[in-house]
Amino acid sequence: MQFNSNQYNVPEVTKNIIIINVLFFLGKFAAESQGINLDNLLAMFYPGSAFFKPWQIVTHIFMHGGLMHLLFNMFGVWMFGAKLEQIWGPKRFLQFYFFSALGAFLLHFGIVYFQIQEVINLIDPQDFQTMLSEGRDVLLSGQNYQGSLGALNANYNVPVLGASGALFGILVAFAIYWPNTELYLMFIPIPIKAKYAVIGYAAYELFSGISGFSPGIAHFAHIGGALFGYLLVMYWNRNNRSTFY
Repeated sequence: MQFNSNQYNVPEVTKNIIIINVLFFLGKFAAESQGINLDNLLAMFYPGSAFFKPWQIVTHIFMHGGLMHLLFNMFGVWMFGAKLEQIWGPKRFLQFYFFSALGAFLLHFGIVYFQIQEVINLIDPQDFQTMLSEGRDVLLSGQNYQGSLGALNANYNVPVLGASGALFGILVAFAIYWPNTELYLMFIPIPIKAKYAVIGYAAYELFSGISGFSPGIAHFAHIGGALFGYLLVMYWNRNNRSTFY
């Protein structure tokens, strides 16, 4: 099977997701030029953080840390999401996109919750209150506290942002529908079937999340997006396996 990315016929939801992400990215740097840090308002903080706001559950999906982060995610949404929207339609694709993003949010912060519970009783209550009020500023200065307090501060005051969780759901769905489509990946000179590429990528994310390899990336958010995406596709196709290729 040849894979056509339909680059000249991008469906409406896919196109609008990309446009919104680009607008958020431009708005972030426009705000920074005025001394406003939009990450503090729109990226996703742990619910116990002083910076947490309910709307971040949605807005963090459209925020990105840098140009390469944005380009990688939007390239994936364009390349694979467009194909899914064409077979599902706009409503179902949009449902899938946000459901996968929700799975990323839930698994990531579920893991963070347990990490916090492991160390919070070891922290002096006064130090904890200081961390809540000042910890974000400490991180923005390029520093952090030592030991368990530093780990706690990172969990509370390092925000999560980006469409990667939703993208992982898209990648899993694509591999389910077109498992034998050959993909060319960066740094790998031979084509790899979609099912093997996605399984390998998910295994890498799981290993990185458990081992702490490649810090600074929300690996369990990626796993959560992939898991919820898989479950939703299986649910939608529970009585109709003929739609898979």
